[in-house]
Amino acid sequence: MLQKGKQQGPQEAATHLGLGFMYHDERDRELAIKAFAVTDTFQFQHLTEDAAREASEAYVDALWEKDRIEAACTVDGDLDTSALNDADWSPVREAFERRASIAGIDPEYAELSTVAWRRHKVGGDYWTPMKQAQVHELRAALQDSDYPHKPRGGQSGHGPEAARYALGVELHDTRRFDEMTDVMVPYFERIARRHQRHNDEKWDISNTVSR
Repeated sequence: MLQKGKQQGPQEAATHLGLGFMYHDERDRELAIKAFAVTDTFQFQHLTEDAAREASEAYVDALWEKDRIEAACTVDGDLDTSALNDADWSPVREAFERRASIAGIDPEYAELSTVAWRRHKVGGDYWTPMKQAQVHELRAALQDSDYPHKPRGGQSGHGPEAARYALGVELHDTRRFDEMTDVMVPYFERIARRHQRHNDEKWDISNTVSR
């Protein structure tokens, strides 16, 4: 059952993230938007609920454009991965750009996400750009441009939450949906802890609400 994001916690945010991908697989665009909107409303506390839904809609638009490109590169049921790799992915990137603009995410997020989802289908290292894209998204959700705050070695890493996101995609791909949810709960717990610090502060959303 779909719920409202600001009334929910990390468990519900993780569950609805999984539901969003499930509804995408089932080609139900409206339910996918509603599910992702629960997650985005929870994680993007600096946005209004309407703006969070618009960010979710942009994400779903990116997934639908990805599917459209894949369909155009499929002949008699077989996906031509070479044609898919060479296809024009700008509509996907533009949808991710809209999401980034609405949520206040670094613009690099759009290109990284596009590269990640293209490689996810045609082959290659999709997890590195995906994790870097999630670093940008996490920085927006946390309102912390210095995430992941690694105090010692391994400064080139993306942080545990971004790694969890990539693992969640792998678990979704292998249809291990409950495990995906379990992996993502600490991701949203990290965001919730950051939000807790701002309970007594008024966040400035003037530059992040949708126009």
